[in-house]
Amino acid sequence: MNDDLLGCVRALWLCTALAAVAPVTTATAQPQAAPTEAPNVTPAELQDLFDSYVMMQAQRQLRLTDAQLPQFVIKLKALQTVRRRADVQRLRIVQDLRRLTMPANEKVDEGQIRERLKDLEDLEARSAIEIRQAQANLDQILDVRQQGRFRVLEEQIERNKVDLMMRARQQANRRRNQ
Repeated sequence: MNDDLLGCVRALWLCTALAAVAPVTTATAQPQAAPTEAPNVTPAELQDLFDSYVMMQAQRQLRLTDAQLPQFVIKLKALQTVRRRADVQRLRIVQDLRRLTMPANEKVDEGQIRERLKDLEDLEARSAIEIRQAQANLDQILDVRQQGRFRVLEEQIERNKVDLMMRARQQANRRRNQ
């Protein structure tokens, strides 16, 4: 990856991470006019930027042909959608479990907790099947070498994301402590 692109990717990840750790402002909050303030980017916009980066890297590293590219784009988006939907649903169930199991909420019927645990188990089983199917659909248009490269690419991207998020949190903590 050339230095310009690497810098762009790091900035994208940094913006993503900062958006994740930045406090949410309310309508009554005083606007801040700091010149170093990050641009107001929505999570959906950040996700679109990230998806574009993944697509660009996949096209480059997998050496997709012109014939493969349109189907790859469709199938990759389907895989990403299945994963995101599963993540959102899982988060909702875990939030329900957090609420139901709070020490201040001891009057909750254990049946409700069991039901949400069952929902989580069912979601995980169903999601695993859907993700495997979406991955298999994507693999159908790739040769074996491209499939291997794609798995490596996904791992690299995930590691970079975690690394950049940790850096952003450290920077945010440093700013708060100053």
